[in-house]
Amino acid sequence: MLEIAGVSVRFDRVDALNDVSLDVERGSTLGLIGPNGSGKTSLLNAITGLYGLSSGEIVWDGGRLSGQPPFAIAQRGIARTFQNLRFFPHLTVLDNVEAAQLPTKRSRRRSRRAEAMALLEHVGLAHRGEDIIESLPLADQRRLDLARALASKPDLLLLDEPAGGMTPVEVEAMAELLRSVALGGRTCVIGEHKMNRIRALCVRVCALNFGHKIVEGTPDDVLAHRDVQEAYLGVEADFDA
Repeated sequence: MLEIAGVSVRFDRVDALNDVSLDVERGSTLGLIGPNGSGKTSLLNAITGLYGLSSGEIVWDGGRLSGQPPFAIAQRGIARTFQNLRFFPHLTVLDNVEAAQLPTKRSRRRSRRAEAMALLEHVGLAHRGEDIIESLPLADQRRLDLARALASKPDLLLLDEPAGGMTPVEVEAMAELLRSVALGGRTCVIGEHKMNRIRALCVRVCALNFGHKIVEGTPDDVLAHRDVQEAYLGVEADFDA
């Protein structure tokens, strides 16, 4: 279980997160919604050690994450994607996936490379393995980011706007990919600002705004909440199923 208890993250006088608490059961998928700037990425950054906590505690599978460096958290079986994509730009697509694998004493280069290629096949990028990153369109870069996150065989997967910037057709393809490759039996948190994308993947949602937790529940219950509707007022939000 992922336990987030009273977590606050403060930069000077700005609260990126303010007393946020929630639990994510092992094997379940939680949707984390809110308009831009609501704290979704900040919470994912706090879980993965990129942001230090001003207060509170984060626990995964009975062990404390808060205060641990990012590499130690990754070794605990936690991986993520990024809203702003981050790759090794001068390496090939295949090399980028291989670089994301956690090394073991028994792993050999040939087996690691075969596993990396298998991941590219799963996300539909096997034919781009020898290409460099800058040659990929955005939708393929998002798929590559997912493959890199899966390369460490995580038990907890954190996805930050995994379909950001995609066309409607590409969004639907990504949702199907997540259902078939990433989510089955794995604990997952998906940060997203469009409810229609979350509805396709999650049965439970937590809404944030200005770093505060507004409400938690089913997608329909969260959507009906007055404070959630007010949070999206004047924001390009898509609540259609």
